[in-house]
Amino acid sequence: MATITRRSRLVAGIALAATAALALTSCAADSSAGDGTDGGDAVDAASATSLADFGTFEDLEAAAKAEGALNVIALPRDWANYGEILDLFAERYPEITINEASPDVSSQEEITAAETNQGLDTAPDVFDLGLAVALANTDMFAPYTVENFDEIPDALKEPTGLFVGDYGGYMSIGYDASKFDEPTSLDDLKGADFKGAVAINGDPTQAGSAFGAVGLAAVQSGGDLDDFTPGIEYFGELQKAGNFLKVDVTPATITSGETPVVFDWDYLNAAAGADNENWKVVVLDGTGYASYYNQAINKDAPNPAAARLWQEFLYSDDVQNLWLKGGARPARMEAMTEAGTIDADLAAALPEVPAETVVPTEAQSTAAGTLLGEKWAAAVQ
Repeated sequence: MATITRRSRLVAGIALAATAALALTSCAADSSAGDGTDGGDAVDAASATSLADFGTFEDLEAAAKAEGALNVIALPRDWANYGEILDLFAERYPEITINEASPDVSSQEEITAAETNQGLDTAPDVFDLGLAVALANTDMFAPYTVENFDEIPDALKEPTGLFVGDYGGYMSIGYDASKFDEPTSLDDLKGADFKGAVAINGDPTQAGSAFGAVGLAAVQSGGDLDDFTPGIEYFGELQKAGNFLKVDVTPATITSGETPVVFDWDYLNAAAGADNENWKVVVLDGTGYASYYNQAINKDAPNPAAARLWQEFLYSDDVQNLWLKGGARPARMEAMTEAGTIDADLAAALPEVPAETVVPTEAQSTAAGTLLGEKWAAAVQ
């Protein structure tokens, strides 16, 4: 089993520890068309902005069952326990066929798939996105506030529900302890021992985990979230040293040893090394970098009621605890802890993390995304 190096414990969720929380302001365009109806048979699911527009939860379930399908994309079954979550939805709603498309694509590729398939019944109904990509594509989302929207910290949600944080973690380094000593700083990875060994999970201009790797490098290299330049420069130095490995990271590449050192979220690094007893995960001392992935509904969803039922499902107590089971920190963790509905054993088993944590704001994420688009490719070529 993978093990995680423990630091100071964080149980109540990233939102409580963050020193720079997400300060989301409304990015919504005019949503007057999203007022919905008073419920019943005449409800327009595509314009529903809350459960009240359907009438009752049972009315929403009935509408989704009538559609009979849910199109999801970019949901690897080994990512934050998505496999168990998808299976629970299928068990609970056997009338709704889940169509799982392209599980390993990036956040940006989700958006591209929606654009390419617009108007077709194969288009994604819902998205799971890194913050930078979510911020850049708000015109593609339908505003929707789940029943327990008020229990999601303001720092993790766009006010109208265009996109909402759901589960999160800390950027970490996974490594094969049979080949390498534990890295205690980013400088360690510049050494000759790490030649051709250090990978990130994707392209930071498209993938949230790779974006987070550059963010961590920035704050661990004397910079801050207002300027990702030190992080870009760090990976440029790794490239020049011959240590940066341009391979798409998967559990298979970790198990085979093809990617023996990986920057990724702590819950993904831990899960990916489950088949390698020598795989360990460390969250570095100093400033920790944390982030949440965001749920959003495609405004052109071919199954708009099923899309909204999926959102309600993901923010339920049952599924929030399933994120926790996957090693991620659920968005409603604080409220569930206060209510006594959190799985206390799973919460206590979370890895320990730095006392100081930063989470990028909307403005910081947008600026970083622009900077990466301009400088990343040249830095690591």
